[in-house]
Parts: sequence; C-alpha cells; structure tokens
Amino acid sequence: MTGPTREATADPIALPSTPLADAVMNLIRPVETPSVFNHSIRSYLFARLVVGRLGLAVGHDYRDDLLFAACAMHDLGLASDGPHRQRFEVEGADRAAEFLIQHGMSTADADQVWQAIALHTSPGIAERRGTLCVLVREGVALDFGGPAGADHLDAVTDEQADAMHAAYPRLDMIRSLTDAIVAQAAKDPKNAPRYTTPGELLRERQTFGRTRLEHTGRSSRWGD
Repeated sequence: MTGPTREATADPIALPSTPLADAVMNLIRPVETPSVFNHSIRSYLFARLVVGRLGLAVGHDYRDDLLFAACAMHDLGLASDGPHRQRFEVEGADRAAEFLIQHGMSTADADQVWQAIALHTSPGIAERRGTLCVLVREGVALDFGGPAGADHLDAVTDEQADAMHAAYPRLDMIRSLTDAIVAQAAKDPKNAPRYTTPGELLRERQTFGRTRLEHTGRSSRWGD
C-alpha cells in the first residue's frame, strides 16, 4: 500500500488516498469528538514536516501508511465506543493493531503502530523505539504548539499552519482532549496509574480544577 506522491506531500493538508487510509478515517471520525479527530489528523500533517527536518525519506526511513495510521489512531483509546478498561494509550494501541491486522497488515507492521501509539506520551522511551515512534510523538507534540513541541516549531511556516488549521480547526483542542482523557481515566483505576499522563491529568483536575497541560496551553503558538 503506497502513500502520497512527492507532489502530494508538498501540499500541507494532503492526506493519503488509499483504501486503508479511508478505512482509518471511517473508523475514527464517528467515535472521536471533532476536536480530537482534527488533532489526530493534524498530528500526521505536522509529523510530515518533521520528516523533512530530520532528513528522512518516505519508503526508505519510514512508511507513510504506517505513519498515517499511527497518527490518526493515536487517541483511539478515547473513542466513545471503547471498553475503557485500561490507560487510553494502550487501549488505543490495542484497537489500532487489531484493526490493521483485520485490514490485511502484517503482525510486525501492526506492532510498529502499536508501539508508536502506546508510547506517544512516554518521553525518553518513544525516541528509542524507532523512526515511527519518533515521528508520531513529534507530530503530536507539534500540534500542542510548545513547549512540548518546541524542538521543531520552526519547521512549520505560518502559511502551513494556517492551511492545516483552516482544514482541521483546533476547536479548543487542549481543553477538549484533556476532558476526554480525564473522563476515560475516571472510569476505572486501571485507566489512570499514578505518574502516567492520564493518571496525572485526572489527579490535577480533581485537585486543582485545571491541569498543567491546560495552563501551558495558554502559551501555545497556536493560541490554545
């Protein structure tokens, strides 16, 4: 399965036009909030810009179909139809891998996507688990607009960012995403182990009424 052509990737909002990409979109769109859905797609678009910054080549250093699948489904653990019985990163990784295998992807390739999703909130670990994990984490971080994504913020021009946000508006993403993570975490203690992202967001909301993530979002380059 091939990704977009070199010409297509010059378009900052071009998405892969493959049956798998269509299937992924059809999976996530009905079960994620519009804000979380848009965040997932922007994460892929931002990750593609990091590719250029890191001097990587599609088809040689990474596969675009795996990058799209991992970015688009990285918050699938927050889906409204999910079982919500483990931390959202792992639940999303499990669902994504199962979905990809059902659609003909090899177990090895599905496992790469699993790792990228399961580790996307794990700094210092994701970066040591291969190119796909790096790109997914960087793409997600860039959509927060700093400070978490500060390493590659200057890889994004204002024109590119404006095109992405026009096609996939932010819709108060940081608050919306935090709401979804906290709601999922509160359903079962196993969803929110202490010192994990969902565990800490839930604790901060319950203790302070606002998370550090939401507070730092005020200084985001993207304005939320």
